[in-house]
Amino acid sequence: MSTSASAASETGDTTASTLKRRRFKVPFAAQLLIGLVLGLVLGYVAREWSVAWLGTTLETIGTLFVQLLFLIVPFLVFTAIVASIANLRNLANAGRLVAKTLGWFALTSLIAVAIGLGIGLATNPGEGVELTSAAAAPETSGSWTDFLTGIIPTNVVDAFVNVNVLQIVFIAIVVGAAAARIGVKAEPFLKFNASALSLVQKALWWVIRLAPLGTAALIGKSVYSYGWDLLEPLAVFSIDIYAGALAVMLIVYPVLLRVVARVSPVQFFRKAWPAIQFAFVSRSSVGTLPLAQKIVTERLGVPRDYASFASPFGATTKMDGCAAIYPAIAAIFVAQVYGVDLGVQDYLLIAFVSVIGSAATAGLTGATVMLTLTLSTLGLPLEGVGLLLAIDPIMDMIRTATNVAGQMVVPVIVAKSEKILDREVYDAAPRPLDAASAFDGAEDGAEDAADGRGSAGPARQGGPALQPA
Repeated sequence: MSTSASAASETGDTTASTLKRRRFKVPFAAQLLIGLVLGLVLGYVAREWSVAWLGTTLETIGTLFVQLLFLIVPFLVFTAIVASIANLRNLANAGRLVAKTLGWFALTSLIAVAIGLGIGLATNPGEGVELTSAAAAPETSGSWTDFLTGIIPTNVVDAFVNVNVLQIVFIAIVVGAAAARIGVKAEPFLKFNASALSLVQKALWWVIRLAPLGTAALIGKSVYSYGWDLLEPLAVFSIDIYAGALAVMLIVYPVLLRVVARVSPVQFFRKAWPAIQFAFVSRSSVGTLPLAQKIVTERLGVPRDYASFASPFGATTKMDGCAAIYPAIAAIFVAQVYGVDLGVQDYLLIAFVSVIGSAATAGLTGATVMLTLTLSTLGLPLEGVGLLLAIDPIMDMIRTATNVAGQMVVPVIVAKSEKILDREVYDAAPRPLDAASAFDGAEDGAEDAADGRGSAGPARQGGPALQPA
C-alpha cells in the first residue's frame, strides 16, 4: 500500500472513530435533565435521612456554580452591548427594533398580570389563612425613585462588583454610543472590545458546560433546604402562582408565537427548554442570560446584533413571573388576609405597577421588592410579605422559568415582524448546545469541518444579517 493510501486510510479511521465517539455523546439538554433528576434524588436523600454532609456539598457546589456565572455575566453584557451599538450605528431599523421590543415587553406583561388577577379573584388565596407572629415587614422595599437613582452607578467598579446588570447596560450604552459618535478614532477601542467579547464568550461556554453539575446541585439544595411541606399552609396561593405561570408560559406564549410570529411553538420549546429548565433550578434570570442568549441566536435564528440588546434588557426588565403574575396574586392574597377590600381602581393600579414597576426595581433584587412596591402603592400592609417569605424559593423557581421563556419569546416575535428571523435556523433540528459556535474558538470550527458539520456562515449561527440603511 502506498504512503498516500495509508495516510488516507488512517485519516478515514480517525474520522470514523471521532464520529463514533460523538454519536454516543449525551446531548447537552439531556445532561441538564439528568442533572435535574439526580439533584432531586440527592436532595431527597439528604433531607429524609438527614445526611448533612450531602446537603452541605450540594449547597457549596451550587453556590460556586452561580458565582462563576455571575463572575462572567457583567463582562459579557458590557462587551456585547458596546459591540452591538457599534454594529447597529449604520442600520435603519435599529430604533424600530428597540421600540418594538419594549412594546412587546409591556404587552406581554399586561397579559400576564391580567391572568394573575383573574386567577386570584377566582380562587381567593388569602381566605382562611391565619396571621402569625413571624409575619414582619421586609427590611428593604421598592419605590418609584429606585429606577432613577439605581440606573446610574456611583462608580463604574461598583456596578460590576455588585453585578447590577441595569447599571452595566447603562454604562455600555453610553460607551457604545460615544464610540459610534467618534467614528474612526474609536476603531482601536472597538477592535479591543470585539476581542474581549470573544475571550469572554469562550470562557463563558466553559462555565456553561458545567451546567448539568450546577443543575443537580441547585435543585438538590432546594429540596434539602425547603422540601415541599412548606407549601401546605399556603396551598391555594402556591397552586395559583404555578397555574398562572404555566398558563402564560404554555398558553399565552404559544398563541403569540403561532398567531403573531407564525412560527411553531413546539419548535420553540423544543429548542428553548434547556434555558427554561436551568432558570427553574437556578432562580436567576441574569444567571441564565448567557445560555438563553446562545439559544436565541444559534437555535432560534434571531440576529446576534439584535439579541445582544434584547437579551440583557429582558433579563433586567422583562419579568412576567416575578413582576406580573406574582405581585398580582400576592396583592389579592395580602388584601384578603388583612380584610381589605380592593376596587376596580386598585386592580388597575396593580396592572400599572406590574407593567411599569419592573423597570423601577430592576436594579434591586427580585420579586420580593416588586411585591413591596405593589403593596405600598395600594396602601396594603408590608407585613404581608413576611407571610410569603418561607415559600418564596419554591415560588421563585416557576417565576424565573416564566421570566426567561418570555425573554426568549419577544426577540423571536420582533425579529419575525422585521423579517430578520432566520427561519431555516428556527425550523431546523435543535443544534447541539455543546457544538461549535461563536462561544467556541477556531479549533472547534475545524472539528466541525472535519466531521461535515461546517457552518454555513454567520447567518447560520446568529440569524440573518440586519439590513443596512
